[in-house]
Amino acid sequence: MGIINSNKQISVDRIDCQDTLQVTLALTAAPDISANPTDIVLVLDRSGSMAGDPLVNMKAGANRFIDIIDESTDGSQDGNIGSGSHIGIVSFADTATTNAQLITSVATLKAAVNALTAGGSTNHADAFSKAMALFNPMSSNHKVIVMFTDGKTTTGAPPAPVAAAARAAGIVIYCIGLVGQDGIDVSALNDWATDPDASHVAITPDDEDLEDLFADLAENISKPGATNVLIDEVVNDDFEIISLTPPTKGSATTLNANTLRWQIPQLGVTTSEGAALVFTIRHIGQTSGDLQVNKSISYSDNEGNVVTFPDPAVEVDCGIVVHPEPCPAPQDITVSGCSDSVIVDMGDVSLDSLGRIVQLNVTIQNVCPNRRMALAVILTEVDDNGLELPRGMKAMTIPAHTAPTCRDVVVRCIKFVLPEDLNPNTQNPSAMCGTRNLRARVITHSIDTDFVCCDLVQQP
Repeated sequence: MGIINSNKQISVDRIDCQDTLQVTLALTAAPDISANPTDIVLVLDRSGSMAGDPLVNMKAGANRFIDIIDESTDGSQDGNIGSGSHIGIVSFADTATTNAQLITSVATLKAAVNALTAGGSTNHADAFSKAMALFNPMSSNHKVIVMFTDGKTTTGAPPAPVAAAARAAGIVIYCIGLVGQDGIDVSALNDWATDPDASHVAITPDDEDLEDLFADLAENISKPGATNVLIDEVVNDDFEIISLTPPTKGSATTLNANTLRWQIPQLGVTTSEGAALVFTIRHIGQTSGDLQVNKSISYSDNEGNVVTFPDPAVEVDCGIVVHPEPCPAPQDITVSGCSDSVIVDMGDVSLDSLGRIVQLNVTIQNVCPNRRMALAVILTEVDDNGLELPRGMKAMTIPAHTAPTCRDVVVRCIKFVLPEDLNPNTQNPSAMCGTRNLRARVITHSIDTDFVCCDLVQQP
């Protein structure tokens, strides 16, 4: 069976800027059909558009499918489906017909396929219903429907709810589509089939390809689990990987801040089993909106399973961010030739001095739209005796925002320069790495207001 399910989920659908979330990767694999008895119903389109070569090639494909399953279940094409597996045949046009129950006789199955004739409309819903009715709900066998069709639904009930009910009952659905005279609805086939579409849906415009498509599908159903699984996950540049939980199978490592590698020696080789990996990522960008979690994800194994993972997105809210003090512009310096030294005029600099830099971020809560805010930050330093010494004050105007409701405004990168010669540490006042004990006070209020005193004429 190989990989029968793959999934990727995130722990929350919304985070604030710089917050974290958990991502879970999951795989399920099942062993080959000889160790994993499977009941398969071939559902074959015999509507009028199948007349001629399409019907001939479809029959050849179905017969080859039966032969491959025959050999896979007991090691030889001996005319009998072995190891507890069965195949049934349902065909459909205006309505669906059960042409063969779930049986093991290859000759009877092929006779049912070869007796099909084309004519009528296309009723997919009845086809799914007849196929579901063949399965024994008490059987522990895996249950598979292979739907082949060359056109869109033209009669009967909508098929999507019937296919959904089959999947909900644990039936795996594969779809093979031939682009017939009236075209084919690829999105419908993707909707009916079990996810992921890449490994459960095959489409061709050429009926001569049908035999190979049926053969490829039979071999996929017969695969012996998965060995030497390798998954490389690269998260979006807006995120970084900060931790990995040991996976339930195999091992995982981070290759860099954005990339992890998950390796599983074998999965689902002797019995159906799953594996999961949970890792934590943190938002590091400055952009709000719906952000895709992963930049890319690749899968490979020795059996050639085709696996795709969902691509979840998380809503990131960075609020209103203000940068009142941009970092100083850099000045490029070039040293060339054999010069031992270079003299560069760096120009004027504002009232800063050598020492440590304290950079503060402040969040002003519940700022209403179209209201400017006044913000002041007062910084002091505490000496060994508890005396506070002034280290600076900054006052600034925070621009009004135009969001539809009141919201938080983040003010980033408020910088204070602390020269080392002002270090009040009496134990070792000149030490570059001495402890500096600081206190910061923040004052803010609205500048714009609709309040007017009774005796005051407000000026524009």
